[in-house]
Order: sequence, then structure tokens, then C-alpha cells
Amino acid sequence: MPQMIHMSKHFVATIKMVAYRAETSMANLLRPEMSRPDKARHLVRTLFQSEADLIADYEKQTLTVRLHNAAQIDQVLRKLCDELNATETLFPRTSLRLFYVLGSDQDPGGQDV
Repeated sequence: MPQMIHMSKHFVATIKMVAYRAETSMANLLRPEMSRPDKARHLVRTLFQSEADLIADYEKQTLTVRLHNAAQIDQVLRKLCDELNATETLFPRTSLRLFYVLGSDQDPGGQDV
């Protein structure tokens, strides 16, 4: 049993490390776009806690993530969306390509979920 607890702690620590690295990478993308680069990590954390709409379009094979945002940071978040869209990531176990947009931008799918 003690070995299982050790493995669980190690697994959780690994997940935290991967999440921290992803957060750092995203913050580094945003820093050049921000008037206060020291706030980039805070913005990413806030974004992770924000609501978003998921819009599946099976005809176009996309899963749109529409981020809710504040108008004063649209340009910064648009840069992040562009970078994430360029990866052409597929949602796990599907053929749907993830596509990120801002709530203030036109929804390409035209559907709400």
C-alpha cells in the first residue's frame, strides 16, 4: 500500500509540473503583447478559470472553444487563440480540430451548445 501512495503522489506531481509548464508557455506567448508583461501568468490563470462555450460542428470537423473575455484584453487573447489554432490540435479520441475564438468575435460554427 505505501508504494501505491508514493506512485499516486508522483503522478499528481507530474500532472502539476505539466500544467505549470503549459501555463508558463502560454504566459511567455502573451508577455510581448501586454503593457504589463508581469501580469501574463495572472491572465493565463484567470483564463483557465473562466467560462467558455463549446461548439461542435461535425460537418466542418471542428470543436470551437469560444472564450469569454474582457474587451480591454481582446488583442492579447486573440494572439493566444491564433497560436493555439496554429497547432491544429485534435480533441482527444475524436476527429474534431480544436478552434479557439473570442466571445466578441464572429462564431464560425454558428451554433451554441
